[in-house]
Amino acid sequence: MNSGERVEGLLRELAPQVLGFLARRHGQFDLCEDAVQEALLAAATQWPTDGVPGNPRGWLITVATRKLTDQFRSESARRRREDSVAAMAGAEELVAPGADQDQVPESDDTLTLLFLCCHPAVTPASQVALTLRAVGGLTTAEIAKAFMVPEATMAPRISRAKKSIKAAGSRFVLPPEEERADRLRVVLQVLYLIFNEGYTASSGPDLQRVELTAEAIRLARLLYQLLPDEGEVAGLLALMLLTDARRAARTTPDGSLIPIDEQDRSLWLREPIEEASALVLRTLARGEVGSYQLQAAIAAIHSEAPSTEETDWNQILALYLLLESVAPNPMVTLNRAIALAQVEGPQAGLDLLSTLDDDHRLKDSHRLHAVRAHLLERLGKLTEARDHYLAAARRTTSLPEQRYLAAKAAQIADNS
Repeated sequence: MNSGERVEGLLRELAPQVLGFLARRHGQFDLCEDAVQEALLAAATQWPTDGVPGNPRGWLITVATRKLTDQFRSESARRRREDSVAAMAGAEELVAPGADQDQVPESDDTLTLLFLCCHPAVTPASQVALTLRAVGGLTTAEIAKAFMVPEATMAPRISRAKKSIKAAGSRFVLPPEEERADRLRVVLQVLYLIFNEGYTASSGPDLQRVELTAEAIRLARLLYQLLPDEGEVAGLLALMLLTDARRAARTTPDGSLIPIDEQDRSLWLREPIEEASALVLRTLARGEVGSYQLQAAIAAIHSEAPSTEETDWNQILALYLLLESVAPNPMVTLNRAIALAQVEGPQAGLDLLSTLDDDHRLKDSHRLHAVRAHLLERLGKLTEARDHYLAAARRTTSLPEQRYLAAKAAQIADNS
């Protein structure tokens, strides 16, 4: 790892700590977040050349506080925020703590930040963007690049998110106890969305965006450290680790997709699989389970099997039935159809898929066509299978998936 990469990793670790310190002390989350981003950019420019300071957190707090002070002292800011300027001490008091000074615990700040970024007043897309920026420490340009939109599109999205939080009157405190369970579900969903976008990119030339999966796993680890007794937090971390462990086996050297039943399982990474499997066992032993724990348990069974044929499909089918009762969702039913086809044959899977034909949530999805094509191919109904492979290829915006589905259709045509 070169010095630039080390600095980048350190900045992502420190970003929520610095933002939490400023927001707790001064309020004005939107202005604090802007100031922290400027401090991070300054560090990213200076530290690789000048070296990391002895107290990097203090350095960032000092620079961010100066940026924040400049904002408050500008003429327009003075007119709009006279009360805030009066409440703030002079510049001599706005100094970062030294390396030997006691500091506010960092964990509470990070957890509070996660809850704040995932405020219900903010749209799901903006929750993702704001979490990556405020907690992940990514710049607007990096987030825009990850989601393949212009920076000019992403910047207003983040700005609107901060304005929504301000308009909702949110303060930099943990939500009331009665709201935390619902807010935690949103936090988990946001991290899950970030991971999924990285693992199977919704558009573009690459199947995976490793920087997003890595960031989602890092944030999930952080959340697990903060909330080690929350079963769904452990379940989500385990699910991410188990899924990401297959990354090297998912594509050919030219980037083409390899489905799980054709993957070289010797390429699956054993260390994260073992770590995640231990997490699954611990969390399932606690009693009541949620959707992420069940999905992780299913992924663990896949990871333990030497091949598709040797997979315990009966157990997977049972877990999907349980998952469907816990979190009804057409994608769960779709996956249950795949497991059912392995246990009872492709026609049973197709019969279950037919119950999803009128579900508007799958109207534009390519996955229903792709699974139906696979099962029809197994039944020997090749013309129908080819048509559904082509329909799936037309609906996905992921180029590797398009190529794979079109190649399957062409293969059937050549063999017919």
